[in-house]
Amino acid sequence: MSTIAPLIPYHRLGRTTAHRWWRPVAGTALVLAGAVVLILLGLGLTSAAAALAGRPENADGLPSFGPLADLAFEFLLIAALLPPIFAAARWVQRRPAGTLSSVTGRLRPRWLLICLPVAAAAVTVLLGGGIALAAATGEDVGLGDGPAGWGPFIAGSLVLVAVVPLQAAAEEYLTRGWLLQAVGSICRGPWVPIAVQAMVFAALHGWGTPWGFADLVLFSVVTGWLTVRTGGLEAAIALHVMNNLIAGVLSAASGTLYADETAADMPWQLAVIDVPVLLAYAAVIVLLARRRRLATVLAPPVAAPAPVLERPLVGLGRAA
Repeated sequence: MSTIAPLIPYHRLGRTTAHRWWRPVAGTALVLAGAVVLILLGLGLTSAAAALAGRPENADGLPSFGPLADLAFEFLLIAALLPPIFAAARWVQRRPAGTLSSVTGRLRPRWLLICLPVAAAAVTVLLGGGIALAAATGEDVGLGDGPAGWGPFIAGSLVLVAVVPLQAAAEEYLTRGWLLQAVGSICRGPWVPIAVQAMVFAALHGWGTPWGFADLVLFSVVTGWLTVRTGGLEAAIALHVMNNLIAGVLSAASGTLYADETAADMPWQLAVIDVPVLLAYAAVIVLLARRRRLATVLAPPVAAPAPVLERPLVGLGRAA
């Protein structure tokens, strides 16, 4: 009698035959400990290098190579989460690290390249509509008093292009990747893992305005659902990268690249525009995934049935 192996959705990829209740907990501890070690090591090396070069101290009282270098370093510190996350999947959960990327066991570059322009269009509509609505309602969205100049704009944009993809990907692998699958190894349905990672993602960005926090939660829920629905992180990474990159380049152009505001400080005008934009992005991505017949679940291999050994017929005949 043949059996059909159950299809495994993305959020359940952490529940392998090696799964034990303590593995997601131990893996999360490894991610946090590894990130702390790498961050402290990076801070120490960078501060020591700046001190040896005779650089002045920054606002945090540490020797610094300047605000642009500090910004790049902050993004790279977030990117330092990637090695501990992959190590937790491989060493603690005893599964391929590529299963954090998608149900195919790797990041799907063609699908990512398809998602990127869709994400760029969505972010452009968000920023354009949000800024227009803010201007109409007299809200200051923090774009500064004028252009920053070609030199600062080009330097800032080049740094952003270099570090934003790593920073955004690291946040996605942490929340929509590791956390979603860690909770998913315990919960069969996708909505509890999606909700948990959404609250963690929003909390990690701090508490700014109620609108900003709510929008971060909504962003996380939509990208978490897309991750499960499309079987991988590509759609979430594309939207996160384009959001941070386009907003960052706009800040570089307006001279506000080093402002303290974050996504948690979003005004209501941007949040209101972001709701239909996020929903439209999700709808377009799902439509494209269907047209491409994208693999969204994992079909585990079925073990071949044991061979049936023929027994010799005994006692059915008589020797001549």
